[in-house]
Amino acid sequence: MTSDTMDTVPTRRPGWLRDSTTPPLADVFRSIPVKAGGSAWRRFLTFLGPGYLVAVGYMDPGNWATSLAGGSQFGYTLLVVALLSNIMAIVLQSLAARLAIGTGKDLAQACRDAFPRWLSWPLWALAELAICATDLAEVIGTAIGLNLVFHIPLEIGIFITAADVFLILWLQTKGFRWIEAFIISLIGVIAACFVVQIAMANPDWGQVIRGFAPTTDIVTNPGMLYLALGIIGATVMPHNLYLHSGIIQTRAYGGTEPEKQEALKFATIDSTFALMFALTINASLLILAAATFYKSGQVVGDLGVAHGLLNPLLGSAIAPVLFGVALLACGLNSTVTATMAGQIVMEGFIDIKLAAWARRLVTRLVAIIPAIVVILIYGEAQMGKLLVLSQVILGLQLPFAVVPLVLFTAQKAKLGTLVAPRWLTGIAAVVAVAVIGLNGKLIFDFFTGSLG
Repeated sequence: MTSDTMDTVPTRRPGWLRDSTTPPLADVFRSIPVKAGGSAWRRFLTFLGPGYLVAVGYMDPGNWATSLAGGSQFGYTLLVVALLSNIMAIVLQSLAARLAIGTGKDLAQACRDAFPRWLSWPLWALAELAICATDLAEVIGTAIGLNLVFHIPLEIGIFITAADVFLILWLQTKGFRWIEAFIISLIGVIAACFVVQIAMANPDWGQVIRGFAPTTDIVTNPGMLYLALGIIGATVMPHNLYLHSGIIQTRAYGGTEPEKQEALKFATIDSTFALMFALTINASLLILAAATFYKSGQVVGDLGVAHGLLNPLLGSAIAPVLFGVALLACGLNSTVTATMAGQIVMEGFIDIKLAAWARRLVTRLVAIIPAIVVILIYGEAQMGKLLVLSQVILGLQLPFAVVPLVLFTAQKAKLGTLVAPRWLTGIAAVVAVAVIGLNGKLIFDFFTGSLG
């Protein structure tokens, strides 16, 4: 990395209480050059990648648990929630990219620099809680995938997931593009597995289309609302906002206003297309559950149980194999991106200085230890319920990441010419209010005992 591609963190501007002294993901900051003399298409290809790392959050094992539970209990009804969640994510991820390109800060750094410590430290604690919930889902999901495919005991599989720390380090020595290539390749494997499984399940496509229409049952039925919020938590994930605002700055897009405007355009296109692709995977999970388990009257929220039922229900031994391979690919992808998000949160909020391997090992241990405790206390049979609960925790934490993001991107003092237009801020505000409203309804149902 040369000095002309390594941008410095901007000097303090009005609107910030302080300015971070270390750039986001300093070891790969501005490591991918953007050739100013190339064609627009070639420059766009330079920005292709971060959106797919973000899209991994739409296919994580926690998403599998909520989609399986939703599809097996309510058929295709919750497809509309998957669609709305995807729209919410597109809006919010575009704001995350805008914040990063406009300020040179990731969301964690922006919170640290904009808020007094009495407020930024609780936000950091909540962000870490979200990372723990995310990591718990990824670690358990990967361990289950290893168990289904290779029959490795869950306890051993959980420790094997720690190897992703060294995988990231090795890939990063090759360049950040290698990490992106690894992620995109596994997404291709996941897509291929689902294409085959959906073809075997032969869903009612008329019901699928009707499932994308909204219904009031989602709000009035506490059980359906619980899973709907879980789907939102599994889709619009808090750690994705921190992740996107950090990894987009691996591109050396320059510091002039035209260069930043172009970078924002390409980054938004990248994330939008990636998230639309992720919607097809996310919806496929729910469609598969509805076409197999709901149709046969089986309520399934456990990944292992779902794996075992696919063979007799679809009449093919290859179906459970594809299910296990796709789950393992999802888990591997998600642990990589969640570990990176944990690094961004830790460095951004508390400006901790650790060696690269130590940073990633700490964030992984934060997930491995709770996962082992969960298995020892609750046993393997409760893994599915705990995965769903982890996604609901993410949904409850989401406003604490969304509200600062919307506030920051609406302030011209912070973003200058890249400040979000009023219509975009308005849509984002509606998204924030909707999420907070759903959370409030869930909490009310929880304390009144409506969730059972």
